[in-house]
Amino acid sequence: MRAADSSEGYLKGRLRREDILAAAVATYAEAGYRGSSLREIARRVGMTHAGLLYYFPSKEALLAAVLERRDTEDGARLSGAPGLDALRRLVALAAHNVRHPGIVDLYSRLAAEAVAADHPAHDYFEHHYRMARRFAAASFRVVAERGELREGVDPDVAALNFVALMDGLQVQWLSNSDRVDLVGSLRAYLRGLLTVPLE
Repeated sequence: MRAADSSEGYLKGRLRREDILAAAVATYAEAGYRGSSLREIARRVGMTHAGLLYYFPSKEALLAAVLERRDTEDGARLSGAPGLDALRRLVALAAHNVRHPGIVDLYSRLAAEAVAADHPAHDYFEHHYRMARRFAAASFRVVAERGELREGVDPDVAALNFVALMDGLQVQWLSNSDRVDLVGSLRAYLRGLLTVPLE
């Protein structure tokens, strides 16, 4: 096989993989993980079930790839040192999510399903929330060390509340986006804790 043919085949395979991931996101958002099937996802992409299994050998492998892609995208948006700028990046991530309701819907559905210990994404979400709290707590600690956090505010509690508020607001926003200001509410929470301007 010539190098050009190999490169073209690789590109086609990558594009096909992205098509499958996009179809999986749409299917999970509509039916949840448990209510979806690989056959339905394959049908949406216009391929056979066996063809999809070439790229993702199991339903769990496809779910892992969907979650991994989301983490990669979010990680790029959140990269940087902890502190006030990191808290600003979290608010910016929420603003990004508002512009992409489909992924917020998928995430919220999967997070609720994954409460069950036997769900294939249970360990993922347990790890995800632990890391989210750690990231937020590190930022609140830096803010406290710089005198930018109000006296008496515990950085760990502030982080726990911020992560809970962010996810809880997403669910309420999905239910009633006209009345729930997801980003504005997060900003208001942070302004109540900080001694410096958030913006």
